Amino acid sequence: MGRGSKVPSADLKNQIRRLRFEHDEMTQEALATRVGVSRQTIIALEAGKYVPSLVLALRIARVFGVTVEEVFQYEACVK
Repeated sequence: MGRGSKVPSADLKNQIRRLRFEHDEMTQEALATRVGVSRQTIIALEAGKYVPSLVLALRIARVFGVTVEEVFQYEACVK
């Protein structure tokens, strides 16, 4: 699986924490196990400190039964 990257948190927002709680208060560890990453990766994603690879984004969306766009929202910075 490809690696994601660190980006400014303002660029990519996500709904992972909300979705976890809407799915029987799924733990970070349980989500990490289901998508094949460490709990630390889920923590970094939720904090907006890490941008997932496309494959990871798809896996997370599939766990919750939603589209990638429902999990992640990109806010382009206009300069």
